[in-house]
Amino acid sequence: MEMKWWQTAVVYQVYPRSFQDSDGDGIGDLKGIIRRLDYLEKLGITAIWLSPVYQSPNDDNGYDISDYQNIMTEFGTMDDMDELIKQADQRNIKIIMDLVVNHTSDEHKWFIESRKSKDNPYRDYYIWRDPVNGDVPNSLRSTFSGSAWEYDEESRQYYLHLFSKKQPDLNWENKRVRQEVWDMMNFWLEKGVGGFRMDVIDLIGKIPDEEVTGNGPKLHDYLQEMNRETFGRYDVLTVGETWGATPEIAKLYSDPKRNELSMVFQFEHVCLDQQQGKEKWDLKPLDVNELKQVISKWQTALGDEGWNSLFWNNHDLPRIVSRWGNDTTYRTESAKMFAILLHLMKGTPYIYQGEEIGMINCPINDISEVEDIESVNMYHERLANGYKKEEIIASINAKGRDNARTPMQWDDTENAGFTTGTPWLHVNPNYHELNVKANLEDPNSIFFCYQTLIQFRKENPIVVWGDFELVTDVPEQVFMYLRHYEGQTWAVVANFGEGKASLQLPSLGQSDDVIISNYARSAADFHQLDLKPYEAFAVKL
Repeated sequence: MEMKWWQTAVVYQVYPRSFQDSDGDGIGDLKGIIRRLDYLEKLGITAIWLSPVYQSPNDDNGYDISDYQNIMTEFGTMDDMDELIKQADQRNIKIIMDLVVNHTSDEHKWFIESRKSKDNPYRDYYIWRDPVNGDVPNSLRSTFSGSAWEYDEESRQYYLHLFSKKQPDLNWENKRVRQEVWDMMNFWLEKGVGGFRMDVIDLIGKIPDEEVTGNGPKLHDYLQEMNRETFGRYDVLTVGETWGATPEIAKLYSDPKRNELSMVFQFEHVCLDQQQGKEKWDLKPLDVNELKQVISKWQTALGDEGWNSLFWNNHDLPRIVSRWGNDTTYRTESAKMFAILLHLMKGTPYIYQGEEIGMINCPINDISEVEDIESVNMYHERLANGYKKEEIIASINAKGRDNARTPMQWDDTENAGFTTGTPWLHVNPNYHELNVKANLEDPNSIFFCYQTLIQFRKENPIVVWGDFELVTDVPEQVFMYLRHYEGQTWAVVANFGEGKASLQLPSLGQSDDVIISNYARSAADFHQLDLKPYEAFAVKL
């Protein structure tokens, strides 16, 4: 496989609304991000994945775009955006834009025109269908609850929205739609962005009349055309959000010979605490053996025909420390355990803002405290279906998207140093102890664990290129794997839980054989081990 810069990269996701407010309106903005670039440079990251900053009415926090070539006024101006790209570039940090092209906002000029009449030139930019027996065209459902079809009184047809009714789906079969998208992507590439994260890109090949949404038959034709017409001419990172991907499907996207994307986000591992065949809100405990099998499969199955993305967290997922770790007694240990386990695997790691200081979920007691449209819609739908309020709130506290979106905790001043105004979403009350300032003052903090792991990837080819081997002869709660490269072997061990687990390793010689550990141990300690709660380490064998 030809070496690319993004294979040694570590990407940091910024959710602009919650990162840093510069003007006191309670909403994070581009100038706020610029102000914090030195912090990100210190962490050592290569690129920032920027959640959408385009003009938007904000029905789904910016994932409903009304103008792809303008900046949302509350985030700043295009001049601020240009300055962010320039300032990041001076620190060798690339800006990865969030590309949302499965759908637009219903306030986008294309849709405003489209709904005017059946013979409007923009009508077939979207997916319109006649009623069937006076009702919806078929049983397709929206991810945000209810039917995926919305009736338009004026034209007496339905339009498709796989998300909110304010997010009508684009008709990718229309060549003019594709050309509009290529023009927009080239606009950003010419500005010097470092690539694109592609929101629900597996849905653009949908065939709604056959109720096919993900992985439609023309999907890969569209992506190859996109590569040819836009980013294929640039040295950039492209990552597709693909909820239904298997390793075989992932190879179609990311095999270099196919000229599609650099890599995909697959979500098989993060669905393991969801009951089989149910929705994400239907919880079940994590089975560590299942996690080992799924991650091992993805580490080995792609071979040289694809590239992995590595992540625990993003703006749609709860905080990993609260989800599968311990966010009270062993918060620091479990946060470091997740970091060590993930960052020494093969693939490009993604850090979600606040993950590097161990930020945790922020439970709520009532639906009035929730901003997230997905959680709100689910709450009302389940309430109507007879679920108890307490059950629904428990699901939201476990899996709701607001958990990841509470403002970044910079210091122990009011509102965690995020804003001088009233924050758009409640700040987690634990910010007095849990913040960036406290992490930077403690050489043993979670921040410095992440910084060390990022540096390892830059300095050790074994982390980037080494083969992965799962070790199965270990206690069930222990996740152990080996990385092999040019005669070198590293062992990575993580204890998932608080119970004792014993482990035997070959004797280590020198203290520098211990690469990283979240508990203080001498090299001699590592031969016969009783693992401590959430203990994790990497050693050279």
